[in-house]
Amino acid sequence: MPLDDQRHASDLDRSRDAVHRAGAAALAPRPWQHPHQPASDTDLVRFAAWTARDAAGADPVVLDAALRLLAPARAELDQLESALLFAARGAGMTWQQIAEPLGLGSAQAAQQRLHRVLSRAGDSPAER
Repeated sequence: MPLDDQRHASDLDRSRDAVHRAGAAALAPRPWQHPHQPASDTDLVRFAAWTARDAAGADPVVLDAALRLLAPARAELDQLESALLFAARGAGMTWQQIAEPLGLGSAQAAQQRLHRVLSRAGDSPAER
């Protein structure tokens, strides 16, 4: 692993630790988590935002950590979105049926959305 990647991974680990120390370690596990699986970055960011709801009690260390975790949290949400889109198609939904709950105007827009999500995740059909 290149040094920059190691440094970035280490920064993210420190950020996760900071949010855990702020109380996220006590979060109840989600029903879909395996035993002893850590909270997702999305849950950590949500927890940090919740703790910052009172600006006077907001901890800059926790806010810094949460801001650093936004990109991995977005990547988690992209993975969830692509999984839901594939599941919808697998369940027989048309692209038009998928477009409507997403607030998109057309079947083509829903298909384009899937391609954008996959390309952000580095899993576009062209890369396979």
